[in-house]
Amino acid sequence: MSYSGVMPSARSRAMVRETRHLLFTVTPGAFWIFIFLVLPSAYLMGVAFMTNGPYGLPQMPLSLDSFERLAGFGFLGWSPGNLYTLLRSLWQTLVSTALVVVVAYPIAYYITTCREKWRPLLLLAVVVPSWTNQVIRTFGWMNLLAPGTPLSGLAESLGLVAPNMGLYPSNFAVTLGLVYNFLPFMVLPLYGAFEKLDTAQVEAAQDLYASPMRAFWHAVFPQTLPGLLAGIVLVAIPAFGMYVIPELLGGGKGMMLGNLVANQFAGASNWPLGAAGAILMLLATFLGLYVMRRLGKRLGGGEEVVI
Repeated sequence: MSYSGVMPSARSRAMVRETRHLLFTVTPGAFWIFIFLVLPSAYLMGVAFMTNGPYGLPQMPLSLDSFERLAGFGFLGWSPGNLYTLLRSLWQTLVSTALVVVVAYPIAYYITTCREKWRPLLLLAVVVPSWTNQVIRTFGWMNLLAPGTPLSGLAESLGLVAPNMGLYPSNFAVTLGLVYNFLPFMVLPLYGAFEKLDTAQVEAAQDLYASPMRAFWHAVFPQTLPGLLAGIVLVAIPAFGMYVIPELLGGGKGMMLGNLVANQFAGASNWPLGAAGAILMLLATFLGLYVMRRLGKRLGGGEEVVI
């Protein structure tokens, strides 16, 4: 009987300490997310449903004009310009992500096959370029792809571009810039997946006379799927809303959704339309995450892949 009053009290004090520790640990991060993520997103959603004012600032009453403008409906009728921008963004994202995967797979595999002492240096060589400002790196590609450079001269000799035109500005330059910029975000997750690779499955596939392609598809790909899906999320989502690379390497010829949104908050002075475009990017992000999780569950044999 003497312990009946002591144990609940000790248990309750322990629960209070755990609760305080949890609140002390979680509160700063939750406060930061609420202030800098939830509130701006809520404000953005409110702006998207407001009317464009005389100077581009949002004002009452509430309306769906910004979403209609985003779909191409204006006071002069319907125009497919914004839809072309959206489709161009999707196409550039798909092509760039696919090329990043093709380039990153052999790089990640090669790093895992090197001696252990060389792996940190090789990973550092992949990551170091991303430590430089993105604008500076993009200007570097502008100089490399400009008319008169070796790359442009090679393209001219192969008949890919007209004389003295160069590879910049063009959609090719935008794609190349996106691949270069997001390559480390694919290599690192794949490297982590390759480090955990069960080589016994690969050897078993080879012993059963599987071709290199079949051995990769049945023994390597399922084991590296979590790293691949994580890399796709890290590459495709930022690439879809990219602004700097299409603006500089595209030269205004390959505007993507990020450029459209930025222009509405700056030169075009239409905040509600820009907010509607930003909401579209958020919806595309959530949809992409959902598709990746479902796809990972299907390809992973029913086990949900955490992204």
